[in-house]
Amino acid sequence: METPFKEAIAICKTLLRNGYDAHIINAPLQQKALAESHALAVDIACEPEFETLLKLFPSVKPCLEERAMAVLEQEGITFRFYALDEAESSHPELAQIRITPTILAQFPKEKRIHVALTGFGVGDEDTKDDPYRGFSNLATAGEIRLLGIPDETLRHNYLLAVRALRFAANFDLPVEPNTWLAIVRNASRVLDYVSTAEIMDEWRKVAAESLHRFVRLLFDCQILHGLIPEVAALNCVKQLRNDVGPEETVFEHTLLCMQHYPEGSFHYDWLGTMAMLFHNVGKLYTAEYFDGGWTFYQNHRVGAKVTRQILRRLHFLPEDIDLLCHLVRYHIRFQFMLTDRGIRRFKMLDEYPRLIEMTRAKMTAHGAASTYINHNLKYLDRADTPEQMLEPLLNGKQIMLETHLVPGPMVGIIRDALLQAQIAGDVTDKESALTFVKEYAARNI
Repeated sequence: METPFKEAIAICKTLLRNGYDAHIINAPLQQKALAESHALAVDIACEPEFETLLKLFPSVKPCLEERAMAVLEQEGITFRFYALDEAESSHPELAQIRITPTILAQFPKEKRIHVALTGFGVGDEDTKDDPYRGFSNLATAGEIRLLGIPDETLRHNYLLAVRALRFAANFDLPVEPNTWLAIVRNASRVLDYVSTAEIMDEWRKVAAESLHRFVRLLFDCQILHGLIPEVAALNCVKQLRNDVGPEETVFEHTLLCMQHYPEGSFHYDWLGTMAMLFHNVGKLYTAEYFDGGWTFYQNHRVGAKVTRQILRRLHFLPEDIDLLCHLVRYHIRFQFMLTDRGIRRFKMLDEYPRLIEMTRAKMTAHGAASTYINHNLKYLDRADTPEQMLEPLLNGKQIMLETHLVPGPMVGIIRDALLQAQIAGDVTDKESALTFVKEYAARNI
């Protein structure tokens, strides 16, 4: 920390110890100005009037410069004092001074207009369409930082708040604290002044594997609460992690599912990952606490209907709405141990590979055993085989009844012969199967 700043902090502490508010005006900007200028000067905002300052700092003098009320020369450093706003009815943001004429004077003339607006330049006009305009260099900063005074920068384009979250999610970088607080403070204005279409345009640029981080950031800064309140409200709905496991919020489980979905064979499936975002939204409307536990009966059906309303509000394409609602509607189908008939019905569903991946992500998020999934996958290929080719039309008991045989190897031989006849197409129904076993037994006994 530069010596001028250390001295300024000492002055602020003196004021605070004497019962008066004080702070260094726009510390990040002044620190930049000190690095680019040879002038050693720091501006301070404080509560006391000049007479009180004079008692605390006998060397202080009245300042004739614009807006400043006092100046103090100390060890070659110039400290200027500005009065804090004290009117109770003033705008909240006026209670903190962010820019002063002396701070502006330390920058080149061509930069002053940008400094006055955003703290320091956000780029030339010919870079207006640059998506990184308004941000510090991500490679060198190692964090997502808005240029200048973050609140002032956002005032000129509130879409930058959503873009900052998109960068943070895609590059897995932290958001600089002042930038983050500016986004949180302006969350309602983002929702008021940025169109849903613009927000969703930024959202679609988030990679599938980063969507869970993006949604988490939207939730933490309160934007999600206004954009998709149905999903944000899942943070108030509880469930057991694995039937007997610890309790968790449905929202936390949803984020885990979104994280695990792209880890499988659908690495870049943006729509599939978005389906994971909405797959539990029906639990908000179907949750019931009964006999010491939570139930969510038919949440998949209800969720599909709610998802359609949300996606229409977010201006999704009709074909994408149909796809996402279909995935939400059938996302639980593969998580039960299916019979041959169940496997066949499942494989008739559109997008069944995505449904399988959704089940895998859910089970991983739950920390549940994959026994049912492995069983279903093992028998999935059987669905390509005609049903009459999997089991003979007559069981062993029926064969013995028709052929008057006693239990023994011959019953199994006749059963296998019957199955082969079915595969060859010589036997197509139960009547022809009865005839076949009788004739086969007559020829071979």
